[in-house]
Amino acid sequence: MQEGKDELERARERVIEAISQNMNLYGVTPSIGRLWGLLYFQNDPMTLDEMKNELGMSKTSMSTSVRTLMDLHMVDKVWKKGIRKDLYEVEEDWYQTFIDFFTIKWRSGVMINVNAIEKSLQELNKLLERPDISSDDKETVKRDIEKLHEALDYYNWLNRLVDTFETHEIFKYIPKQKEDPSQ
Repeated sequence: MQEGKDELERARERVIEAISQNMNLYGVTPSIGRLWGLLYFQNDPMTLDEMKNELGMSKTSMSTSVRTLMDLHMVDKVWKKGIRKDLYEVEEDWYQTFIDFFTIKWRSGVMINVNAIEKSLQELNKLLERPDISSDDKETVKRDIEKLHEALDYYNWLNRLVDTFETHEIFKYIPKQKEDPSQ
């Protein structure tokens, strides 16, 4: 039976390693990816001490990693009767994990860029009102204003795209499909 356990561990480790190497897409380190992979294959929630022992990381590092995964909505804190320590489990719905990550990151990016564009538009519009601006500079400012309005159109579109993820409307256009286990 030990050989079967070894094969199980190798199969899991292969997936965990691949996930940890690709977690940079989520803006996290491979060690955080390993933690997510560890939690993914657990049948029960784990404490920070259990995770620390399993991965050989410090408790501080483990706590920071769990917090990062919680911020990305990839891990949840859960309660279990009779256990006083905090327990954590992975969000197993990969679709929802992607949606949460995508919406968190893109909403933040859109907000930062839109705020910068709106501030620049205010400044450029004031600049156009100045009597001492040359006609060449005035034309450059007008082109910049036009470009920034095009950028705002893009960010409006991007916000609407993010809306389709948050409302799950995206699945009307790209439905979830189950893999046929017989293949």
